[in-house]
Amino acid sequence: MKSDAERVVVTGLGVISGCGIGHEDFFQACVDGKSSLGKVTRFDASAYTCQIGSEVPDDMFDPKDHFANPKNAKTNDRYTHLAVASARLTLKDAGVGDTPDTMADPDRCGVFVGTAFGGMETFERETLKLAKNPGRPKVSPFTIPALLGNTASGVIGIETGARGPNYGITSACASASHAIGEAYGMIVDGHVDMMIAGGTEATITPLCYAGFCAMKAMATFANDDPVSGSRPFDADRGGFVMGEGAGTVLLESLESAKKRGAKIYCEMVGYGASCDAHHITTPAPEGRGLAKAMDMAMEMSGLDATDVNYVNAHGTSTNYNDKFETMAIKTVFGDHATAKDGKFVVSSTKCVTGHTLGAAGGLEAVVIARSIADSVVPPTINYKTADPECDLDYVPNDKREMEVKGAMSTNLGFGGHNAAILFKKYEE
Repeated sequence: MKSDAERVVVTGLGVISGCGIGHEDFFQACVDGKSSLGKVTRFDASAYTCQIGSEVPDDMFDPKDHFANPKNAKTNDRYTHLAVASARLTLKDAGVGDTPDTMADPDRCGVFVGTAFGGMETFERETLKLAKNPGRPKVSPFTIPALLGNTASGVIGIETGARGPNYGITSACASASHAIGEAYGMIVDGHVDMMIAGGTEATITPLCYAGFCAMKAMATFANDDPVSGSRPFDADRGGFVMGEGAGTVLLESLESAKKRGAKIYCEMVGYGASCDAHHITTPAPEGRGLAKAMDMAMEMSGLDATDVNYVNAHGTSTNYNDKFETMAIKTVFGDHATAKDGKFVVSSTKCVTGHTLGAAGGLEAVVIARSIADSVVPPTINYKTADPECDLDYVPNDKREMEVKGAMSTNLGFGGHNAAILFKKYEE
């Protein structure tokens, strides 16, 4: 039996997204099925086959408000802005000081924040500068640190004073889930008491859109009706819709949480990671790699299949992902998943948030934590036409009020990366 020092609980939640700033507004939008998808405004997307996305509105988010010295916002990329803001909200929600003078023990608090792309706005802007003046290679002196994929984690450490283990994790769209899983291990093994963990992404940029459009991975049928663009598990799904944002959680040893009288949302009990070793973009047939990661999380947790009754799926609204993810869920949960008795449900919140790539697992960790704490499961909106190959209970269009005993979040990334994290209701 684990000691309180080895048990890990979730005591803080933070989100910056097109659905809202802070986990309260964010989760309410997810529960209400209130989509944040709209026309892209961050660049002129009129020539692109996909012209929609989920943006964090400028009138809701000023990065300078989240830096100790507002001037430091100017030297960092948008993906770092989002991460720092989310981390600050997470610490505030947890009742933990966010400066070196107020954090309980900075040496016992670390930061793992994942991203797929890092500072893409910086990369594109500075590359264009260089291309316009090849004979005068003059770019910003902040170019390199701003675009690095580890900078978000590093800057969070600088801004909060957290001096524990700190690095960025990059595994495409599984990045945030891997960050949370690895952070969990740091606490279980006794290296730290707290970890700020999650993901961040700011890829609503011309190059990212051009690349994904060229792959034919994005929805192209909803430019005149953006809200309908993401329809996970529906037979008429036609690709994902990009989102930007950041989602982070504060993981903490139960011993530490009890000492400071922290509010506990849920307990983290499992983590699994695997590689398909199959194809750079297409998941392994039948979701074999994802099923392996899910099995690992279940084995680590010691839970039975019937102890888990909600999966927040990767659910990208792409043909292969949704089909193979459904198969993986059925492989792991068997008759419990297919019984159609309302005791096991699956939903994808990407139809509301957009696909935030490396940040997805962070936002979705917040979803499962709140689902457990609030006894409600967000719906999969835009679900109209059943697909015989996607035949689980996807909570279509309306929230489901139910006790969530255990909840899993699954994420897959280009390269064949798979991650699964597992939370359960906290009990003494």
